[in-house]
Amino acid sequence: MDHNTIALLMFSSLMLMMLTGQRVFGAIGFVAVIAALTLWGPGGTDMGFSAVMKLMKWTPLLTLPMFVFMGYVMSESRLAEDLYRMFHVWFGPLPGGLAIGTILLMVLISAMNGLSVAGMAIGATIALPELVRRNYDKLMISGVIQAGSSLGILIPPSVVLVLFALIARQPVSNLWLAGIGPGLLMAVMFIAYITIRTWLNPKLAPRMSAEERASIPRAEKYKLLRAGLLPVFIFAAMMVPFINGWASLTEASVVGVGATVLVAALKRRLTWRVFETATKQTLHITVMFMLIITAALSFGAVFDGLGAGRAIQTFFTSDLGLAPWMILVLMQLSFLVLGMFLDDTAMLVIVAPVFVGLAKALGFDLIWYGVLYTITCQIAYLTPPFGYNLFLMKALAPPDFTLPVIYRSVLPFVLVMVLTLVLIMVFPQIALWLPQTVLGR
Repeated sequence: MDHNTIALLMFSSLMLMMLTGQRVFGAIGFVAVIAALTLWGPGGTDMGFSAVMKLMKWTPLLTLPMFVFMGYVMSESRLAEDLYRMFHVWFGPLPGGLAIGTILLMVLISAMNGLSVAGMAIGATIALPELVRRNYDKLMISGVIQAGSSLGILIPPSVVLVLFALIARQPVSNLWLAGIGPGLLMAVMFIAYITIRTWLNPKLAPRMSAEERASIPRAEKYKLLRAGLLPVFIFAAMMVPFINGWASLTEASVVGVGATVLVAALKRRLTWRVFETATKQTLHITVMFMLIITAALSFGAVFDGLGAGRAIQTFFTSDLGLAPWMILVLMQLSFLVLGMFLDDTAMLVIVAPVFVGLAKALGFDLIWYGVLYTITCQIAYLTPPFGYNLFLMKALAPPDFTLPVIYRSVLPFVLVMVLTLVLIMVFPQIALWLPQTVLGR
């Protein structure tokens, strides 16, 4: 059997196991182990073992539990609730003001966490009840929370970009800086859509009444502004030493955790319950990520051992004779399809090693390509029928938020994301200007 047929059999077996409801790491690891033993015998297990040992020696991976812990401390100590109260008071009088505040809340949470799931949990527990109480349209509520939470994997400190740096062997600092411009651009485009949509149809997002605005003392309004300074302080405490070279990536993440814990302690909200919940959730998510990455790296080691990656590159560049930009578009479309079945981590460590090599062979900048990949992951998160955020929203939202409602709600935001993706493909400097300017890359 030739290596192309074996590679195809491995992928089809993997997808079949996914469709049967098996856990991601179990499906990937099982196919990897069976393929290795069948092809090379007992010695084949050394391939996966070597790949895993390289991972264990990659110190930036230690940032994963740090960023997850930061997000849960923010959530459990109600620091995120203070932020939402600030946005509610200051943006409530605007058309769609509370929806705009939700997007801004997600931007700030993303700047301290790096995971989509944390933003979704905060949005569903804090923003959703308030939006429902103020008679916002269900489609608007669902779309805003899902789209806003997806910003967590693009705006630094993005865990997905950290993992991409491992796969592509690129500096994490460059990838983080490259994600800032596109992330803020996407947030601005979300806000522009919300503003225009609610201006055309005010019933979708009722404004805060004049009576309620008058009932809030001016002193309280300005006091609430301090809540918005806390994320800026935490983000600066983490990023400034890192960008200036005073601390490594891992050390900067520890500084960020220290700043978050300090803020929670100063506000007298760092209770034992908060610490216990944040620690348990961090352990749960970190172990989940590690199991998926370990299994997927083993799969990738067998796949590379077959030479299938080089065969795919030859197929695209020589056999099909396609132009580089056509190949790039096909790569992005394949990520969208895979995103319906896999989460971003599994997709990254299974498919990205092949596509990263292909992108490099085609002469594309890998920092820029990392941003394109991450945006495509965001779109895949919201793409029916099996987008990750769709089912997470269904699990967290009230029963009257049915799957048809959730599916319909994301359509305009997916179109905004696609427009952002196209803009960055056409104008790469949106992503590359900041790392080139700050780091002189």
